[in-house]
Amino acid sequence: MAVTAAQISELRKSTGAGMLDCKKALEHTDGNFDQAVDFLRTKGLAAASKKAGRAATEGMVAAALSADGDKGILLEINSETDFVAKNEKFQGFVKDIANHILQANPASVEELFAQPYCGDSSKTIQTLLNEAISVIGENMQIRRFSSFCVPGAGAIGAYIHAGGKIGVLVEATCDSAAAVKDPAFAAFVKDVAMHAAAASPLYVQRSEVDADVLEREKDIYRAKARETGKPENIIDKIIAGQVNKFYADICLLEQQFVKDTDKTIQQYAAETGKALGTTITITRFTKYVLGEGLEKKECDFAAEVAAAAGL
Repeated sequence: MAVTAAQISELRKSTGAGMLDCKKALEHTDGNFDQAVDFLRTKGLAAASKKAGRAATEGMVAAALSADGDKGILLEINSETDFVAKNEKFQGFVKDIANHILQANPASVEELFAQPYCGDSSKTIQTLLNEAISVIGENMQIRRFSSFCVPGAGAIGAYIHAGGKIGVLVEATCDSAAAVKDPAFAAFVKDVAMHAAAASPLYVQRSEVDADVLEREKDIYRAKARETGKPENIIDKIIAGQVNKFYADICLLEQQFVKDTDKTIQQYAAETGKALGTTITITRFTKYVLGEGLEKKECDFAAEVAAAAGL
């Protein structure tokens, strides 16, 4: 029998299973809702619904790079507890999803869920997630990912810190095919990713800083200078100096390189480019901090024990 979108939606809401899995279940049971639920449960696909309401703010950030280094992805998948985040099955699942994204190029998390899994085309990523939740026993969420690609024109560098608590992806380009393939170029981009993980820049360069942000900073500097009784002509010079310090704090290229504080990232790029006979341009980066922006659920251990005991 024909299955309607309303039936699929209702089953998905009730079980937490993926749209395609719900459609298959309803088709298999001729539209019988209760039988479809049982069908999903026997497949281990409805178990996720019982855990869907739990806060998932732990987990890990991971990266994957192509063999030639010109494509890379950064991914965050959340779990409920740090204990599960250290579980080999969870880490294997994260690795599988990262490699799938690298190969399948989804444009969004929503598109990712609907894609057939590269490792087994009979399953969607949503199905794979539900199965992983059933096996691991905690709510899990594929929260976000970023993809960079510069075929033949540059390299992507990645750095993962503290076992997946922080991750950075960096893209750099150059105008030399030989330099692109040089291991020194790949090492440079990885160094910049590591630096960004430690120094937390907000922009690559000055031109990216919003004018309103800059004016707000200038207003603060001006007000502070006036409080000290400085004359206006001196205040302008003070503001200029403060603005330069502001840029040095937030712009990647102007930050002191964490591995050699005698040089900035811009100088490091220039030196590396000169050694490789090319000009290196750092074009963009992204940084994920695990659980950033998510509300962590406060745990009342005594209450949980009492609830489990039926008290």
